[in-house]
Amino acid sequence: MVSETPDILAFKSPIKYEVLSTDQVKMLKQATLSLLQQVGVKFPSKKALETFANHGASVDWEREVVRIPPDLVEGAMSSAPRSFVLGGREERFDLLLDGSRTFLATDGCGVRVLDLETRIERPSCKADVARMAKVSDALPLISFFWPLVSAQDYGKTAPLHECHAGLTNTLKHVRGGTTVLPQLAAYIVEMATVVAGSEQASRKRPPICATICTIAPLAQDEDGIESALVYAAAGIPTSFMAMPTMGSTAPATPMGAIVTGEAEVVSAMVLIQLTYPGAPVFHSNLISLMDPRTGGYISDTSAPLVVMTAQMAHAWNVPSLGGGSVSSDAVDIGWHSGSKSGLGAALIPLAGGEICGYLGMLDGSMLLCPEQVILDHEVCLGAYNIFREYEFDPSDLALDVIKEVGPGSHFLRQKHTRQHIRDFRLSPILRQKDSAGSDIDPREAAIREFIRLDEGHHPEPLPDEVLVELDRILAAADREAADLR
Repeated sequence: MVSETPDILAFKSPIKYEVLSTDQVKMLKQATLSLLQQVGVKFPSKKALETFANHGASVDWEREVVRIPPDLVEGAMSSAPRSFVLGGREERFDLLLDGSRTFLATDGCGVRVLDLETRIERPSCKADVARMAKVSDALPLISFFWPLVSAQDYGKTAPLHECHAGLTNTLKHVRGGTTVLPQLAAYIVEMATVVAGSEQASRKRPPICATICTIAPLAQDEDGIESALVYAAAGIPTSFMAMPTMGSTAPATPMGAIVTGEAEVVSAMVLIQLTYPGAPVFHSNLISLMDPRTGGYISDTSAPLVVMTAQMAHAWNVPSLGGGSVSSDAVDIGWHSGSKSGLGAALIPLAGGEICGYLGMLDGSMLLCPEQVILDHEVCLGAYNIFREYEFDPSDLALDVIKEVGPGSHFLRQKHTRQHIRDFRLSPILRQKDSAGSDIDPREAAIREFIRLDEGHHPEPLPDEVLVELDRILAAADREAADLR
């Protein structure tokens, strides 16, 4: 039995929170341009180096470092589109990244799962990706499915199987491309084309986008940048994500970390624009902190940083992947995870990023706890209701009903009550009772809700011929991967 996928709910707040002044944004841009010209970024890719050299950049071929003059940076970035569409299976799930609203995404790339049945941690697998895609399909605030964990049961072709699990289990846009051996990136493009129906349709409403992580400080990943060029050639939108860690891979100051990450992200976007002018790209600069006590990783940095990086994305005139997160460094559900979810959710509608949220993960985005996505969704829904634009309808005053009831009575018997009491969405987590009338712990209620959606929600499947073709593409990729380094 097929289930109806609910329409997505996007944040559209009339209130925006900006940390940086116009002059401060200009200063950070100038600092980034200075780094790109004087220090440069490492590009371990012959094609990339040749492209930069042909456009007048200074290339140190031995060190594979490119120094890019400001006019080349700004000229290339002027061809990057400010807005574009990330396509869903149906047009009602399309995401227009134009700054007018914010779409929530799941978190991505974890490697461990708290098993729903055994409650024991284990390595993640493709079945986990598929399950989370199906549950995300049923949650209206989730607009953008990023595989929360990796398909570790598929080795070199894991990203392809993650893409497949997403495309076959949700009608929403899928983050389907990532860093792979460049020879395998073409298979991801082929999957997107098959699902879209044609190359032209895929370019117009791409069913997947890609993310490529840079290497801090000031370097690109060889396979990543080569994969990005394959995606860009096919019109697949690609975000470049810097992850500078203050104190280890970036200066121990927020501004120093920002400009380090900006240089990495912008240099990659410049390469794409030089090679394929007008190719859709978007910006992501996620800043963390080295724990000075242990050397460990702290992703829970201060709220103003995520607002700053969203501002920087828009200063380069491209959409932002970032600007509010509910995932945390907590290793289990409790006060730490709850406080981060609450503060992160409140920031989402204020920061102005086109895609953010990152629902469902713990332990620095390494651990998937299935019920966490339900809890996070509920917290984000609270923020959505607080900040959404309220539609005032004079009929809601219900003056005729009030007059009929009059003083000292009640509204229980009124038809108006029966008609409107169901307008209020009651939480599947809070105020839940068991068969004996006792309160159910919110975490237990979240587990029950997850199981209900997992077992009861069945998104519209892809046509049989498309499923067969996707299986053929995966089989061919698996065979080729067996012979690659």
